[in-house]
Amino acid sequence: MTDDRSSLEAVSPLDGRYARYTGALVSYVSEAALVRARARVEVEYLLALADCESLSLELAAGERESLQGIYEDFSVADARRIKRIETGGTDGRAATNHDVKAIEYFLRDAIEDSEIAPWIHFGLTSEDVNNLAYRLLVKEGVREVLLPELDAIRERLAELARENHDLSMLARTHGQPATPTTFGKEMAVYGTRLDDAIDRIEESTEELGGKLAGASGTYAAHSVAAPEIDWRAFSREFVEGLGLRHLPLTTQVNPCDDLADLFAALRGANAILLDLDRDAWLYVSQGYLLQSGSEGETGSSTMPHKVNPIDFENSEGNLEKASSDLAFLAETLTTSRLQRDLSDSTVKRTIGTTLAHCLVGYRKLGTGLTKIEPDAERMAADLEAHPEVLGEAIQTVLRRAGHTDAYERLKDHTRGQRVTRETLSSILDDPDLELDEETRERLGELTPAEYTGLASELVDDLNDLDDLDRTD
Repeated sequence: MTDDRSSLEAVSPLDGRYARYTGALVSYVSEAALVRARARVEVEYLLALADCESLSLELAAGERESLQGIYEDFSVADARRIKRIETGGTDGRAATNHDVKAIEYFLRDAIEDSEIAPWIHFGLTSEDVNNLAYRLLVKEGVREVLLPELDAIRERLAELARENHDLSMLARTHGQPATPTTFGKEMAVYGTRLDDAIDRIEESTEELGGKLAGASGTYAAHSVAAPEIDWRAFSREFVEGLGLRHLPLTTQVNPCDDLADLFAALRGANAILLDLDRDAWLYVSQGYLLQSGSEGETGSSTMPHKVNPIDFENSEGNLEKASSDLAFLAETLTTSRLQRDLSDSTVKRTIGTTLAHCLVGYRKLGTGLTKIEPDAERMAADLEAHPEVLGEAIQTVLRRAGHTDAYERLKDHTRGQRVTRETLSSILDDPDLELDEETRERLGELTPAEYTGLASELVDDLNDLDDLDRTD
């Protein structure tokens, strides 16, 4: 932390208690990262101006490399110097009280060339720099940090699905015993859902767009200073050169619809993982999943036997917080009074903390998934204790045999009653059914553990789970 403060003094748990989980995002969402990204945009813009033949700005090859080195070798000390320019206390210069103007002055000091200095920030408004800088950081942070964590969860789900594709388990609909499934199939459901969500996130990062059109989005300053240049073409080439989609028509601000789409994609992934967190918690509660405890770890301060599902609970809390913030960001950043107001500026600074809550949620869930192991004996016992779930199988076979009262017949014998194997046998032995002996015998031998339909095959059909195991 800055000022050599202990993590115990951090205002946010993201920089304190959870700092070991969020450190990977520092290079993308910290204040220093934002300052560096702004410097990158300003330098690359300066280099692009130098490529315009009609302008008097000329740079030798060595000067280009030197300029790019400003942001490529950017240090915390550089970020601190820029902060001092903004707030005062450097070289007797008055505080700019403007973070982007401080970048401009920093670059002037670093370049020390009076012929280049006038071209720094030429025709730009701060939002031209900021909107590009934020998107560079968000795009890289999501791709380099968040997506690998989601990939790891998907791979673990694929592993659980493969290993348990035929492990029978009682399903519960409305919390009540229902047609059995397999644990592997349920994990495959989450894996395929997450796979689709990852695709949407990746597509959204590809659609992040940038603007560079001046104070009101009209290229006015550019056009009056250098009317001979096609500034729309210049802007398109520059923005696309940064790996972003060009937005030709804006106000002073980027309307942020692209960020809203990305935030919605992240919320979609979070919703799936929240569902998984809660189901995993319930499976632990039911005894279907065993958890491995860590050496020396305490589950309860008073009950020594407990191994609490804290990873799933912690993940749930962080993902709920992240999704709430993502919704807020999407709603707030897509609105602006007339051509510009600054309400979005302070809000954008919370993008990093929002992504950090996502990251903590993903890592906690990933850790939880590595600690669980299905309890096959408990699952088998639960299946054996609920033979009533075979009522569906029996009534459906009876329907095929032509019994229009099949559902009602089973309902009268099973609903709201304790059902045993003998109960089902008595139904099948009813001479009124006129069942052939083969069908009667097949239904009589059917067990809940065997009544899983095509669950195992559904998992196997996923091309040996290659669809979920993509690690390219």
